[in-house]
Amino acid sequence: MSTILITGSADGLGLLAARQLIAGGHAVTLHARGEARAAEALAAAPGAAGALAGDLASISETRELAAAANAAGPFDAVIHNAGIGYRESRRTATEDGLERVFQINVLAPYLLTALIAPPQRLVYLSSGLHTSGRPEFHDLQWERRRWDGLQAYSDSKLYDAMLAFAVARRWPQVRSNAVDPGWVATKMGGAGAPDDAELGADTQAWLAVGDAPGTDLSGTLLYHRRQRAAAPAAHDVALQDNLLAACERLTEVPLPAAA
Repeated sequence: MSTILITGSADGLGLLAARQLIAGGHAVTLHARGEARAAEALAAAPGAAGALAGDLASISETRELAAAANAAGPFDAVIHNAGIGYRESRRTATEDGLERVFQINVLAPYLLTALIAPPQRLVYLSSGLHTSGRPEFHDLQWERRRWDGLQAYSDSKLYDAMLAFAVARRWPQVRSNAVDPGWVATKMGGAGAPDDAELGADTQAWLAVGDAPGTDLSGTLLYHRRQRAAAPAAHDVALQDNLLAACERLTEVPLPAAA
């Protein structure tokens, strides 16, 4: 049995992965942005070990979530599933003044990675759209560029792959991978998405358990349990270090040198 934390697991791919893992006999801790949503998550995933609450659009609440996770853990695996999509308008998080897509999709998983006791396995949800991402470190908050929700989302998914690969490089004893779940019919993907949602959740659950042939990977991007070529920028060490430095500046929390 593995102990697994899944962020953003009140619905969508996170909830599907949680149900798959619970059915496999694993101890799954859910996460939602608030207490009411956490209660809904528990009701939607019978057999879950618990549910934590914390708004990832807030640095302080993300810190508190990390502390709660450490109190509930340790975990064998963490799936960084939470995210928002490309239909977002440019809105700032009221507490921190940061652009929401970047803060929720990138900064929050960075901060949780830095603060939660390192598990054996880490999974970061990326997207096929990461190949359209551009590493715009001069304007991460879209203060100079004209807002483009699709580009902001694509950038964030490139950064998620960068983060997964950077952690794999920095923490060689941890298996850290990125997953492209496909275009699935969730709130983010829309009702017309053509891919199978259960398959979309399967790879991250499979990696989180990590006991099957083919799961002894790190620093890779996977789609439906198969390795897929990531954008070259995701593997660029200098760009990875730029991302880590930017996240450290914004959070005032460094990624530990070793797990």
